[in-house]
Amino acid sequence: MTSLRTRDIVALGFMTFALFIGAGNIIFPPIVAQQAGEHVWLAALGFLITAVGLPVITIIALSRVEGSIQALSSPLGKAASILLTVVCYLAVGPLFATPRTATVSYEIGFSSYFGNESGSLLIYSIIYFAIVTVVSLYPNKILDTVGYFLSPIKIIALVILGVAAVMIPASNPPAAIDNYITSPVTEGIVNGYLTMDTLGALVFGIVIVKAITSRGVTDKKLITKYAVNAGIISGIGLTLVYLSLFKLGLGSHDIAPNAANGAIILHAYVQHAFGDMGAYFLSGMIFIACMVTAIGLTCACAEYFSSLTKIPYKIFVFILVGFSLVISNLGLTKLIAVSVPVLSAIYPPAISVIMLSFCASFFKKPSHVIAPVTLVAFIFGIFDGIKVAGFELPVLLQNLPLSEQNLAWFIPSMIVLLITAVIDRIRN
Repeated sequence: MTSLRTRDIVALGFMTFALFIGAGNIIFPPIVAQQAGEHVWLAALGFLITAVGLPVITIIALSRVEGSIQALSSPLGKAASILLTVVCYLAVGPLFATPRTATVSYEIGFSSYFGNESGSLLIYSIIYFAIVTVVSLYPNKILDTVGYFLSPIKIIALVILGVAAVMIPASNPPAAIDNYITSPVTEGIVNGYLTMDTLGALVFGIVIVKAITSRGVTDKKLITKYAVNAGIISGIGLTLVYLSLFKLGLGSHDIAPNAANGAIILHAYVQHAFGDMGAYFLSGMIFIACMVTAIGLTCACAEYFSSLTKIPYKIFVFILVGFSLVISNLGLTKLIAVSVPVLSAIYPPAISVIMLSFCASFFKKPSHVIAPVTLVAFIFGIFDGIKVAGFELPVLLQNLPLSEQNLAWFIPSMIVLLITAVIDRIRN
């Protein structure tokens, strides 16, 4: 029976970690830390629950069903399961996340050199997605290209940034602002939830399983074991990165006061820590971070849609990359404006399916519990999406518990879970 060597398990963990860490993960914690001020570590606790805990739990859940979202969501029924799977893949693939990796990496790392003209972004995105295509065409080599080559470079850059954040204090922490004054933990939970890493984990599950089986591992128990190990390693890495970035943001008030976003803080801090070389360092780090994420998303989406339609994998790589190339040139602002409401709607049902998959064996008829809860989560998720999009909701829906935190779906879903679970236990 084929098993992985220790170095392969470590490389698998590094690959999983690198797939998660994109530009958004790097620039988001600093702004949370600056705004949380003296309450930063309470906010960090909440952030880690949803930005690290949920993605790792998702990897573990998927490892039990060979990385398949469709298998995980099978209690919803065949049609609903396929629909949820397709929507998740499209949302974190060619529609939003993959194009955004190119747009974000250009705007943060290269726009200061080449300008914000559409022609410059087009040339950059063509080169960027050409590299993504070359690597993605050979998914069986992803553990070698990403796990052994790109991931170490990415991790070394993050270690340098993290050490600088710890060793080079910039200023005293400011006072907390807005919701961080009264409810830092809750605000941290919401901000971690909005990183959308859980949806990314749903898509990356099949990439991780594919990387394991590419080494000749066929035993399902071993596949699950190695995927869980990878999830734990990536979770530890994510935690260390986030904590160092929180420390960075906490000491950034003097060098980037009242920053509008984390990118401004990061730019100012690397300039402060490394001088003029900091800009080049940041550009390289963001480029590799986004590249690895784009490769993982492209491989995962091509693998799934190939299995669904029987169209060859490599054909789908070209289709997905071409579509992402076009979308990326719409610009970051438009991408975010469209993506956030859609993701706000599909995230709640995805979380419901993931968490309830661990409880399926306790139900007599799992579909009679999981399907209603997921449906309610989706309905209230749509309300959250409509609100995020800027549309006015009826007063009743505006005053739902946790509505301000875009978590209005949570309490109704828990109520339906309790009711359906009781009915499931008492019915013959």
